[in-house]
Amino acid sequence: MTSATRENRGQHASSSTDLKSVYIETFGCQMNKSDSEHMLGLLDEIGYKQTANLKGADLMILNTCAIREGAEDKVYSYLGAWRKVKEQNPSALIAVGGCVAQDAGEKLIKRAPYVDVVFGTHNLHRLPELVLQARETNQPVVETFQELPEDLPELPVVRQNDFSAWVSVIYGCDYNCTYCIVPYVRGRERSRDPKDIVREIRELADSGYKEVTLLGQNVTAYGHDLSPSMHLGTLIEMVGEIEQIKRIRFITGHPRDLKPEIIDSVARTPSACEYFHIPIQAGDDRTLRRMARGYLVDFYRKVVEQIRERIPDAAITSDLIVGFPGETQEEFLNTVRLVEEICFDACNTAAYSPRPHTPSASWPDQVPEDEKYERLRLLNTVVGEVSHRRNKRYLGKTVEVLVEGTSQRNAERLSGRTRTNKLVHFEGPASLTGELVNVSIDSANPWALRGQMQ
Repeated sequence: MTSATRENRGQHASSSTDLKSVYIETFGCQMNKSDSEHMLGLLDEIGYKQTANLKGADLMILNTCAIREGAEDKVYSYLGAWRKVKEQNPSALIAVGGCVAQDAGEKLIKRAPYVDVVFGTHNLHRLPELVLQARETNQPVVETFQELPEDLPELPVVRQNDFSAWVSVIYGCDYNCTYCIVPYVRGRERSRDPKDIVREIRELADSGYKEVTLLGQNVTAYGHDLSPSMHLGTLIEMVGEIEQIKRIRFITGHPRDLKPEIIDSVARTPSACEYFHIPIQAGDDRTLRRMARGYLVDFYRKVVEQIRERIPDAAITSDLIVGFPGETQEEFLNTVRLVEEICFDACNTAAYSPRPHTPSASWPDQVPEDEKYERLRLLNTVVGEVSHRRNKRYLGKTVEVLVEGTSQRNAERLSGRTRTNKLVHFEGPASLTGELVNVSIDSANPWALRGQMQ
């Protein structure tokens, strides 16, 4: 963000006689959560401070996700409840951002005329101006850009965590998977300048942060559009030179872009975590072709082999969709078999959800809902069994855990994650939150490990 922009926003903020409060509800992925942190940073510049009290907020923001069917229904359900809050506090503003807002635009105001601001994924940086305009005119404001600005500004941020941070490194996606709305609502790929990324992470390190997660809709494509081009592994090694940052993660990527050079960079960078999230989506070649994923199962197998050859103890997780239009029972079972073969550490699973602006939404041979959820039930059973086997490998081992906090039910029960992203529960004082500790693992289930602090 330019100094002039900051100065102008400072003038807006100084003209306000009192601080105001903002409440944000966030749906969806880590990118949406990161966007919400930037919303808080932007609004801080015009005098809005975060509150956990919805009913007392001067501004209520719904940051939306459109990845699943029913996303809009969920949005309007929330807005219906917020309308009642606004009736009790007529001066409060309601804003809707994120992917549903990007897609719906003016239609959202027509369906929910009590909404004051609608902004998209490509004009997040304009949020302060839009809020001020709605406040001053008492009229709804709708603005959605179709593409990211050429000169994308660096955005202020209010982190929701004191030791682990999300850092966006690339926006958008250049793939056109036949089921996915992301390219429509997030646009084409645009990499951030590595100097800006490293500067941001150095500032995090100076503030005491120990872990960063490099984010992108397709993070493994980072750098191909820069001049000169570079790859994600180079960026990881650059960040790895920042001594205070003890852990580097990256999500979510595409298998075709996870080049051996990236894996090599992870292997030789001490702070890069031994964890790869590589969505395959289906374990059947015909289904992958119809999804337009751009690879077949054997290609994916070779990517996994490359990881395990270079980093034998790496954890590998994936995303899987069941019930894609036209998927036969045998094709579904190929996905189940692949889970057994690859031995994923964990999988995010979902029943296929038709989305607007995607080719597969209008295809014939849609799988009935009851069949989709029966397949999902079976797949989840197998995923759980495989995850349990993978987690048992940690029994008797001592692992490094970054403590994330305490249990809501027991203030002396801590939770944190290993370098391989395994959730670990153990006893200890809350003062250890944000610290790296060693834990000896004595039990395991499909979802987490338990142990004793050393």
